[in-house]
Amino acid sequence: MGCRKRAAKHELLRVVAGEGECVPDPRGTLPGRGAYLHPVPTCLDLAVRRRAFPRALRVQGTLEPGALREYVGAGASPADGQSAR
Repeated sequence: MGCRKRAAKHELLRVVAGEGECVPDPRGTLPGRGAYLHPVPTCLDLAVRRRAFPRALRVQGTLEPGALREYVGAGASPADGQSAR
């Protein structure tokens, strides 16, 4: 969503809209429309600057990226939220 580059689904972080903010969904189980983003700060910054979240998630108004920034800033990868198989 931010850099617009393609990648395998397991390399991307799913993001959903929740109560006026962007919520990270590393397990991919939260309800609602999702959008995918590389879990790196530069890609997140590009998405915020382009105002891509409300458009991709089809939400009126703005979405705060606070929780998403914390998650990406912590260096977590999308696979961290998935159980080992």
